[in-house]
Amino acid sequence: MDRQALNDPFPAAGARGSLFALLVWPVAALVLMAVVWSMTLLRASDERTKAELNIRREATAAAQAYEQYVTRSVAQMDQVSMQLKQSWEQSNGKLRLEHLARDGMFHDSAFVSVSVVDANGVVISSTRASALRSSYAQSAFFLFHRNNNSSSLNIDAPADAGARVHATVLFSRRLDTRDDEFDGVVVLTVPSDYLTSFYMPSALGREGMVATVGTDTGLRLEQQDTGTSGADSAFPRDESLWSAPVGVAVLARENGFADGQARFLAWRSSQVYPLVALVALSRREAMAAAQAYWIDGRNNATVASLALALIAALATVLSRRAAQRHSAQEDVRLAYRTATESANDGFYMAAALRNGAGQIVDFEIVDCNERGAYFYGKSRSELVGSRLSRIDTGIYGDALLETYRAAMASGFHEDEREMPPDNRLNIKWGHRRLVRVGNGLAVTLRDISERKAHVVELERLANEDLLTGLPNRHWLMAFLPGAMAASLADGAELSLLFIDLDEFKQVNDLHGHAVGDQLLRAAGERLRGLLRPGDHVIRFGGDEFIVLLMPSEAEQQAARVAERIIAAFGMPFHLGGEPLQVGTSVGISVFPRDASDAASLIKNGDIAMYAGKTDGKGQFRFFEASQSRLIQSRLQLKHRLIEAIELDQFVLYYQPRVDARTGRVCSMEALLRWIHPQHGLVSPLEFIPLAETSGLILRIGEMVMEKACRQIDAWRRQGLPVVPVSINVSPKQFARGEVHRQLAVHLARHGIPPSLLEVEITESAMMGEQAEVLAELGAIRSLGVKLHVDDFGTGYSSLSQLQKLRMDVLKVDRAFTSELGNSREGRVFFQAIVSMAHALGMVVVAEGVETGEQLTILQELGCNEVQGYYLARPLPAAAIPAVLMQGNLFVKPAVAIAAAALA
Repeated sequence: MDRQALNDPFPAAGARGSLFALLVWPVAALVLMAVVWSMTLLRASDERTKAELNIRREATAAAQAYEQYVTRSVAQMDQVSMQLKQSWEQSNGKLRLEHLARDGMFHDSAFVSVSVVDANGVVISSTRASALRSSYAQSAFFLFHRNNNSSSLNIDAPADAGARVHATVLFSRRLDTRDDEFDGVVVLTVPSDYLTSFYMPSALGREGMVATVGTDTGLRLEQQDTGTSGADSAFPRDESLWSAPVGVAVLARENGFADGQARFLAWRSSQVYPLVALVALSRREAMAAAQAYWIDGRNNATVASLALALIAALATVLSRRAAQRHSAQEDVRLAYRTATESANDGFYMAAALRNGAGQIVDFEIVDCNERGAYFYGKSRSELVGSRLSRIDTGIYGDALLETYRAAMASGFHEDEREMPPDNRLNIKWGHRRLVRVGNGLAVTLRDISERKAHVVELERLANEDLLTGLPNRHWLMAFLPGAMAASLADGAELSLLFIDLDEFKQVNDLHGHAVGDQLLRAAGERLRGLLRPGDHVIRFGGDEFIVLLMPSEAEQQAARVAERIIAAFGMPFHLGGEPLQVGTSVGISVFPRDASDAASLIKNGDIAMYAGKTDGKGQFRFFEASQSRLIQSRLQLKHRLIEAIELDQFVLYYQPRVDARTGRVCSMEALLRWIHPQHGLVSPLEFIPLAETSGLILRIGEMVMEKACRQIDAWRRQGLPVVPVSINVSPKQFARGEVHRQLAVHLARHGIPPSLLEVEITESAMMGEQAEVLAELGAIRSLGVKLHVDDFGTGYSSLSQLQKLRMDVLKVDRAFTSELGNSREGRVFFQAIVSMAHALGMVVVAEGVETGEQLTILQELGCNEVQGYYLARPLPAAAIPAVLMQGNLFVKPAVAIAAAALA
C-alpha cells in the first residue's frame, strides 16, 4: 500500500471531493458572472431609457416655457406698435419719434430703432437719425402692408443678404389715413437676443441651443451658449422637422446640427403669432449620467468577475481547509470594498434584527462604502455598526424603518425621494434601490439632486412671473381647481380678490416701461406684505393681480383685506427718488357662493372690480349678478361709441352767446351730438361719462377741435362775419398736457386765426399740480386762444386761484341763473360773482338763461354776455349762417332765423 493510501483513509471520497471542489467553484463563478453582467447590462439599458425619457420631457417643458416667453415678448412689441399706430393716426401724422426718443423712450436694449415709413417707403421719422430718408419701398414687410388692408402685427426678417441666421427682427404695422387708405408703416427693429435671451447654460446645458423660426417667412433667430451663432445656421436645414404644432425628435449627427452633435430637438408653435420656438438639448450631456452609470457598472462587473474568478480559484485550492476558507472570505470582502469605493453611488449592507417572535424590530448597518457614509455626514467607521432606529429617529422619523421592512417583505423596493431638510445630510434628492439578500438588504443610493434641480427650475419658469417672481396665470389655473375642491371638502369658503392698478397706464406713458416694471414689482411686494402665510398673490397679467384668501372665514374678512389693500396703495411708491401714485380697484368673488369653477370665479371677480371702478376708482365691490348685466350694457355702449368714432357719427351743434345789452352775437359754444343710425340722437349725459372713464374722450376731444376748426374755415370761405367758437376740454384731456399742441396743429392746418377759437375748462380740471396747470394754461394762452372757466360755482375755485390762473371769461353755472327772480339771496350771490370777475378783468357769461325776467336782472347786474334757450337753442351748422347774417338776436330770435334758413 502506498504512502497516500496510508495517509488518506478515504481516498475515493477524497478524489470525489477534490473533483467537486475543482468544478463547483468555477461553475458557480461563471453563473454569477453571467448574472452580474446580465444585471449590469439590463440596469445600464434601463438607465439609458430613463435618461432619454427624462431629456424628452425636459426638452418639451423647455420648449413650452420658451414658446410662452417668445409669445409674451412679441406681445409687448405688438402693444408698442399698436400704441405708436394710434398715436400716429390720432396726431394726423405729426407724431415725431425723435421727440419721443429725446424724452427717454426707446432707449433700452430691446430696440435697435423705431421708424415710421411713409406711403412711398421713405423713412420720415426714426429714433435713429441715420435711418432718416432711407427707403424701404422694396422691403417685404412694406409691400405686405401696402397690398393688404390688415392692421395686424407683421413679423419679418431683415434683408441680410442671404444670411440664414438674422441678427435682428422686424415688427411692423400698417398706418392708415382717416379714409382707411394706406398711409405707411411703423416698424420696430429689435435685436435677436430679445427673443433668444431665454437661453441659460445652467438650465439647457453648455451645448444646448434655442431658436425662433418664422412659419411663413425666412426669419431665423438662434443663440447658443455665449451668443448668436453667426450668419450660418447651427440648426438643421430641413424645416419640415418642426411642421407639426408641437413635438420632439432626436437628430443624429449625419442629418442634424452643424457642429455634428446629436441633440434632442423640441419645438412648440405659438398660438398667437406665426413663430415656432425651438429648444435643442445635447444628447451627449443628457446621456452623460447614464454613460457614467454604465462605465461604473461595467467596472464593477469587471471587478466582480475578477473577484468571482479569484474566489473560485481560492475556494478550489483552499476549500478543504477552514483557515484558508476564512482567508478567501476576507479577500472577497476586500475585492468588494475596492469595487464599491470606486463608484459614485452609496452602497450599504443592512442586517435585519428580529425579536423572539421572528418579527423585524430594527436593522444594523454591517457594511457601507465611504460614498454612502458621506451622504449621511459620517465616516465609514462611524456608520458601520449603527442601528437604523438611531438614524431613523434623528432624521427620518419612522419612515425609513417602514421602508426597509417593506423591502424585506417584498424582496425589492425602488423609489426617488427628497431627503429631509437636515444639515447633517449631504444629499437633497436620492434614487434608492433595496434588494433582499438573505436576512438583510443590499441598498444602493444615487445622488440625483442636480437633475431634480433642473426639473424644478423648468417648472418654476413655467409657473412663475418673470417680472415680479409671483405665481403667474398658468400656476393659478392649475392650482385653483384643487384649492376649490379642498375648500368644498372642508366646508369652508375661498375668496378671490381681483385687483387692478388705477392710473398705471399714465405711469407707463409718463415715465416709461422700465419704471412701470419697477412699480409692478413693488406692488407685488406690497400685496404680499398684507396677507397671511397661507394666502396667495398672483400676477394675472398686465397691471392685474389676484389674491386668494384660503380659507375665507366670512365676507367681512375679505372686505377687511380689500380695505387694507386700498389703504396701502393710497401711499405713494418711491422709485428712483420720485414718488409715484397709483390706486387700486378690487372685485371680490366667493366660492362656492358666486361660482362653481375656476374660470367663472375669476371672471366674476373681474366683473365686480370693473363695477367698482365704474362707480369711482379706489373702491371694492362684491360680485352681484346685476353687475354682469350692467357691465354688458356698458360694454355694448362702449362698442357703439368706438364704432361712432370710426364711422364719424358725431356732429357739432352751435349755441350763440349774445351781448347782454345789445343782443349782438358775440361768440358760439360748440356742443357735441351723437347721431346713431338706429338709435337716433344719443344724449351726451349717457355717453360722455363713459367716454371719460374709458379714455375715449381723448380721441373725441381732438375730433371736436378738428371739426370746429374745419367749420370756422368753411364759414370764413363763405364770407360770413364769423365770431369766435368755444370748445369744451375734458379734465382728462387737460391732465395729459397735450391740449396746446393739438390746438396748434389744427389751427395751423386750417389756417384759423387763434382769436376765433376759445377753450372752456371746468374748475375740476384745474385742480392738479399748480405748476403744471399754470404751464398748460400759459401754453394755450401763448397761442392767442382765450380761456373760459366753465360751470363756475360747481367746483372748488378760490379767488386767489382765479387770480393766478388769469382766465379771460367766467361762465356762471345755470344753477345760479335759475335762482334769479326766485330769491333775494340768488340775486345777491350772482352780483358778488359779477363784481369779483370784473375785478379780475374777466368777462362774465350767464348760462341757462330761459326767461325774459332773468335777462332783465342780468342786464341790471352788469352781466356781459348771456347764453340759453330764451335767446337760442343749439343749432346745426347749416342754420348758423342766417344767425351770423342777422347778427342781433334781440331783434329776431335765433329759432325763427334758423327755421327760415332751413325752410
